[in-house]
Amino acid sequence: MTSRMRDNVERWLIHEGLSFEDRKNPENTFEILVKHAGPAGVPVEVFEPKAQQGILVIGSKVIMKNNQIARYLGFSEEEKTKFEKKVADYCYSIQAINKNTTEDGKRKIGVYVVLDKEDQLNQQGLFNAIDRVSELHEKTARFLMKTF
Repeated sequence: MTSRMRDNVERWLIHEGLSFEDRKNPENTFEILVKHAGPAGVPVEVFEPKAQQGILVIGSKVIMKNNQIARYLGFSEEEKTKFEKKVADYCYSIQAINKNTTEDGKRKIGVYVVLDKEDQLNQQGLFNAIDRVSELHEKTARFLMKTF
């Protein structure tokens, strides 16, 4: 069964001429990866969490560079905690929800925007959020380059 939200998102992406692919994630009702989105042309995920149906989450993951990952892996637990707090504080300052993860052996910092109001859940709202996430991705990547 496909959700109406998913149908809308796919229709809006097609309307804007963006290429995307479906992703499987057991935590989400649906998850779509837009390959090149926003001004920075970064990969952006759009999904509806099963735990919070009726909201859209738009996000992008900044992949840490190999030398940054190597440095991070050499950190003590305390240093890792300090680094993650610094990243979280920065993301908070640019109004991004963030999540640090490890996928495919790479350390990634996800930055997210949540659309949870009825007047945001439309084509304009989605593309405003995609542009915002693209900008947050670039700011976070620059922040990592400067501070790490």
